[in-house]
Amino acid sequence: MFESLTDKLGQTFKRMRGQGKMSEANIKDALREVRLSLLEADVNYNVVRDFVEAVKKRALGQDVLASLTPGQQFIKIVAEELTRLMGGEAAELDLSGRPPVVIMLCGLQGSGKTTTIGKLGLRLRQKGRHPYLVPADVYRPAAIEQLTKVGADLNLPVHPSTTAQDPVAICRQAVEEAEKRGLDTVLLDTAGRLHVDTELMQELAHIQREVRPKQILLVADAMTGQDAVNVADSFNQTLNLDGVILTKMDGDARGGAALSIKAVTGKPILFVGAGEKMDALDVFHPDRMASRILGMGDMLSLIEQAQETYDQKKALELQKKLKKNEFSIEDFREHLQQLRKMGSISDLLDKIPGMGGMQKKMQGMAPPEEELKRIEAIINSMTREERLNHAILDGSRRRRIAKGSGTTVQDVNSFVKQYLEMKKLMKKVNRFGMRTLMRSLMGRGL
Repeated sequence: MFESLTDKLGQTFKRMRGQGKMSEANIKDALREVRLSLLEADVNYNVVRDFVEAVKKRALGQDVLASLTPGQQFIKIVAEELTRLMGGEAAELDLSGRPPVVIMLCGLQGSGKTTTIGKLGLRLRQKGRHPYLVPADVYRPAAIEQLTKVGADLNLPVHPSTTAQDPVAICRQAVEEAEKRGLDTVLLDTAGRLHVDTELMQELAHIQREVRPKQILLVADAMTGQDAVNVADSFNQTLNLDGVILTKMDGDARGGAALSIKAVTGKPILFVGAGEKMDALDVFHPDRMASRILGMGDMLSLIEQAQETYDQKKALELQKKLKKNEFSIEDFREHLQQLRKMGSISDLLDKIPGMGGMQKKMQGMAPPEEELKRIEAIINSMTREERLNHAILDGSRRRRIAKGSGTTVQDVNSFVKQYLEMKKLMKKVNRFGMRTLMRSLMGRGL
């Protein structure tokens, strides 16, 4: 997501940093490049026009022209305006009021609405809520079965619905049932269509009048770009949306939807879905997203992910082993498993400042996720004794490991070599600190 936009803006800003002094002419040149980059990212034309005008007005002021670091000042303005464009600050889901609080999700078919209901339900339960999932899409084949399975997998209660029932009646009865069972949040999975049509909107408006949801959220596919913005605008005109959830943010979408929805509809993006796993639903932070777009990473989100998923006890044990230089392949496997819980490697790299472009440099190599799977297969094919003591890995053992993992002996040798090099680097960190590690990496051309 945003990879192309980040690359193009990065090139523009690199040229600006190389200029010792800023003038009205080179600011306008930079803005022209920014404008083209945003349009190529499928950002709404009117949104781009207003954004560029806002940056231009600020950039041509004395704060930039008189600054000792005009290029940095310009980038700072772009970052602030991008943040403002996407809503300024993170918006919260309103769960106030007498329970059960009803949250109505709507959207077109294929947007990931049913899966998002499950993700949102899981997130709310982790926050101490007691959600009730309601399948009210009686038209799409297997929609009810899909949400029922999602609920079962997550151990969340699902309202018993059938395709013979009226969707409005399902929603009304579900709210009554939730109240009887003491469940404080009702999540309605309403019907979608391939396109926005009058019949769909009438049904959704009828549900809205009948159950009076506290929040109406649109689930929109980020991969559809400007179409997602147009869909949001259409739904908003009928239902007066409270917010948007963007799905498939981990795909190769250019980013136009995320940058345009708030400006076009006036409605905030509350959450983004960035993966197939049920815990892959994140709060949308405009400032952090702006930072990622500009290639500055998102360390705050990365730290939060680590705190939520990393086993603190194992982390302390690992730290002690590193100090004693006792880091075994078994420890490495546990570390990989913890890392995998934090999400895709591509997403993690994108959040580390300066690492967003790493994947581009890795073209021609196996994707990070595939490489990790290969390494895990090799490790899992070892005996516990081999994982604890790599020194016993002779030729026959390595041939057996290669056969068991579906790799080659060369792959096994390469992994062991990488593991030993990593141990050396970790030893240097313990003895001399991070600065020595960075010099070692630079010397290796990494």
